[in-house]
Parts: sequence; structure tokens; C-alpha cells
Amino acid sequence: MLSMIGLLAGLALLIVLTMRGVELLIAAPLCALLVALTSGFAVFPQLAAADAPSFTAAYMQGFTGFVTAWFFMFLLGSLFGKFMEASGAADSVARWVIERLGARHALAAVVLACAILTYGGVSLFVVAFSVYPVALSLFRVADLPRRFLPGTIAFGSVTFTMTTAGSPEIQNWIPIKFLGTSPWAGWEVSIPVALVMAAAGFWWLRSMVGRAVTAGEHFEARVDDPQAGERELPAPVTSLLPLVAVLGLSFALHDSLKESALIVALGGGILVSLVVHRRFLGSLQQPIALGALGALVAIANTAAVVGFGGVARLTPAFAEAVEFITHLPGSPLIGAAIAVTVIAGLTGSASGGQAIALPILAPHYLDQGVSPDALHRIVAIASGGLDSLPHNGYVVTTIRSICRESYAAAYPAMAALTVVVPLAGLALAVFLFSL
Repeated sequence: MLSMIGLLAGLALLIVLTMRGVELLIAAPLCALLVALTSGFAVFPQLAAADAPSFTAAYMQGFTGFVTAWFFMFLLGSLFGKFMEASGAADSVARWVIERLGARHALAAVVLACAILTYGGVSLFVVAFSVYPVALSLFRVADLPRRFLPGTIAFGSVTFTMTTAGSPEIQNWIPIKFLGTSPWAGWEVSIPVALVMAAAGFWWLRSMVGRAVTAGEHFEARVDDPQAGERELPAPVTSLLPLVAVLGLSFALHDSLKESALIVALGGGILVSLVVHRRFLGSLQQPIALGALGALVAIANTAAVVGFGGVARLTPAFAEAVEFITHLPGSPLIGAAIAVTVIAGLTGSASGGQAIALPILAPHYLDQGVSPDALHRIVAIASGGLDSLPHNGYVVTTIRSICRESYAAAYPAMAALTVVVPLAGLALAVFLFSL
């Protein structure tokens, strides 16, 4: 009982502290320590019994494991974004879109850019790094409130593209290992659900931004924003070449290199930017320094939250919660949807929720005759709902590190688009599979 109280209290405290802007490198370990102590963990490995978990070991395993897996992608993604800023390529693309489509299509341009990169296999974190410079320019030219930037980028990345049939993102591939399905599992339901999520979410996004503009909000420039004066800019066609290189290399190498394809793709995008935009870049010292520093801040903040999840998942309370929600009575698809949704929310990770739930869910429901394709799609969509609570690593990185917004200003829109919309899509998917 004490372990469950500690787990829920630690999670709630982490969400509150994150929303209030407390430094995550302080907040996440403190909340994880609360969870560990209420579950009887020793603080240090030297004080723990044989094979028993300890706070520092569990936390740092989660922290360093994330850094090991993602450091090069964060670094190259941040550098790529800075090169797009410094060369003026982001401004060039933004101006071209506004001139051709009009300011009223700025939101659609950002969402579409994120969707194309995500469905092309580019990591969600890297999409945020890569699209942010262009999105910032679009919002500036269209005079839209910048607090909607994180939600707009996230909506195009982690909703209707991340978990839909055919997506190369890991959230659509983890179920294959446990269910023997394909990335296109349940496409008959997945495609209409994705279309509904895209249409409803974009309508909601436009409504929120429209109300804010009507109320007098507008784009507010900051001293550290990339300058968009009257300097010479590269042509829009050449400005797109680095993005095309990232997308093309990622797609071509995904099957052979898996996640490592992004390292090659981002490196290729940076080289293309250096070649075609060299005369626009000037000194490389500043964008390299800023990109490297931005990557360190982003990955440290995200790893701090992942470390909390590393402690939480070892507690007796977490094991009890997983056992309970994975054996709920009633429709197997509803039970699977609830189980993955809750576990993803507790861990703050869509892939983590699947990896924990599927070893239990897969044999349990397949033995009951549940369609593997239907279970695959429900699990994938369910993982993209409550995972976007404030303590999610992607949410932290996008709001705090990349867009440099406060949670109070940016998270309400992000929650509407990345929590409510996917949960509505999940309900629709369960209904369609039940017909």
C-alpha cells in the first residue's frame, strides 16, 4: 500500500513541479527518491541486498541508457536545426510558403512538414529539432502566438502519423515482435482513424489559435531568436535540399540500420547544408556551439525524466498495477487499450508502455482468439495517449529545450492535441474493430 501511495505521489509531484518550471535535473531525481524510499529501496547499491534494486542504480540506469541510445541523434539533430537557422534556409522556406499559400496556411505547413518527416522515418525528437526553425519563421511571418508552436509540432509528429499503419516509428514496430504482424496491421481501421484524428485535431488547433489572435495575441520576438532581417537568403529550392536529404537517407537506410539510420541521415543533411549554403552560413563557430549546448540541455532534461521511469517500473506498486490492468474483464480490445494507455502514462513513454504490457497481453489475448492485427493497432494507438502527460521526455524537450516556452503557456494546447485527440482516436478504433 505504501509503495502505491509513493508511486502515485511521486508521479503527481513530478507533474506539478514540471508544470511550475522547476529544473528537471532536480525535480525528477527528488520525485524518484520519494518513490524509491516508499517502496523500500536502499539509496545506494552498497546498502542493498543481493539482487535488490537501489535508488541510485535504478535511476542512473534509466538516465544513462537514454543518453547512450539517443546522444548522437540529439547532437546531430540540434546541429542540423541550427544550420537551418544560421543559413537563412528556414526563413527562405517560411517566406515561400507564406507567399504561395498565405499566412492562414502557416499552421497547415508546420503540421504537414512534421507529418512527412515522421512518416518518412525521422525520429520524433529529431523532427522537432529540424522543423522548429522553419516553424518559428512561419509563425513570425504569419504573426501567430508562439506558445502554440510546441503543440503544433507535436500534433504533426506524435498523433496521426506515429501510430498509424505503415509508420516506420518504433511505436508501430514493437508489436510485430510479440504478435507476428506487419507494420500495416489493421490498416482498414487505422487509415480512417488517422484521417479523423488529423481533421479533428487540425480544426481544434486552428480554433485555439484563432481565438488567441482574436483576443489580441500575436508573435512576440525574443532577443535570442534567429534574426530575420533583409539579409540575402538562399533560394527556397536549395533551402529544402537538407530536409530532403534527411528524409531520403532515413527512408532508404531504415530497414538496414534501423534507428542508426538517423545518424547517417542527419549527418548527410548537415553536409548538404554546408555545401549548398556555405556562403550564407558565415562563421560556423556560433551555430556549432549553440547546437551542441542545446543538445546537451535537451537530452539531460529528457534523461532525467526517463530516470524517474527507471525507478518507478521496479517498484512493487508498478508490478501490481500492471498485473491488475492487464487482466481487466470484458472486451479484450478495451482491456488492452486501457492497459497500454495507463502504463504509458505511468512511464511517460509510448514505447515503454508497449514493451511492458505486450509480453503479458500478447499471449493472454491471442489465446482468447483476438485478431493479432486488431490487437497490434489498438496497442499502437493506445500508447500515444497518456504518454504525453507533462513528464514525457518528448514533451519536456519540445516545450522547454527546443521551443523555450513555459508549461503554463504551451502545455494546454499540447495536451488537447496529443492526449485528448489520440484518446478519441483510440475510442473510435475500438468501436470500428468491434463492428
